[in-house]
Amino acid sequence: MNIQTLLLDSLNTRWGKYKAELKICRQEFSEEAVHDFRVAARRLLAFLDLLRMMFQDQGIKKTRRVLKDQLDALDELRNTQVLLADMSEVIHETPALQPFQEYLQHKEKKLLRAARKEIRSLKLASLAKRIRKLDQMIQAAKKTDLSTSLFSVVDEAYAVVNQRYALIDLGQPATIHRVRLAFKKFRYMLEVVSPILQDLPSDHLKKLHDYQSAMGDIQDAEVALQELANFDQHAPASYDPEPAHSYYKERHAIALAGYIEDKGEIITFWRTARDQPFPQEKRT
Repeated sequence: MNIQTLLLDSLNTRWGKYKAELKICRQEFSEEAVHDFRVAARRLLAFLDLLRMMFQDQGIKKTRRVLKDQLDALDELRNTQVLLADMSEVIHETPALQPFQEYLQHKEKKLLRAARKEIRSLKLASLAKRIRKLDQMIQAAKKTDLSTSLFSVVDEAYAVVNQRYALIDLGQPATIHRVRLAFKKFRYMLEVVSPILQDLPSDHLKKLHDYQSAMGDIQDAEVALQELANFDQHAPASYDPEPAHSYYKERHAIALAGYIEDKGEIITFWRTARDQPFPQEKRT
């Protein structure tokens, strides 16, 4: 597969997945449907990031903004549902979480109404026109230019990950979150180029997913503690905040310890420089 074909296939696959998940979300609005739509939008957004860095086209930037706004509109619902899903598994063992659970359930109802309205209001015609222009741009590009720039873009995305990784302060979880955001973009870019990487281990992409999830667990605990702080301002006078705060502080500590144990694995996911071999090439 040449790089031009790879990019065209990736664009069509991600755009097709986005449309399919949006259709399902409109027909069967549910937590799972919203999640799958967000993932499809995130993958399409990451592909646009890759194209933007390759082509330096302002039109791509505008298309990216459309998708980013869609994702931002669903972020709070996602965070709330993650907390509720986690809580449902432990509420019987930790009944002190029940007032917080009721607060989140009430919040979820409001967010679901807003999200359903947002999903139904999305217009595909303008976005579809932009996608067609991207398809034409890729087809018109010189294959030699594409070959030169594709891996450089992934190199650059990985360099940002490593720059942020070097600045991690374990006492400041926000520094880990910054790594996670850069890593997510790098991971989705690597998914695009993976079909043309020789000898890529079958579990390589899964390892990237697991590494990102470990950072996500820390962020979820951070979100929970922030939501608890918001709830404290509205809680009844009889509510004792200590048990719930202790629970999520422990979850945060466990998630942080889990990430610390394996955080050095980050150096195995891509080459350290353009003139260096890929990790899988070192093993062969």
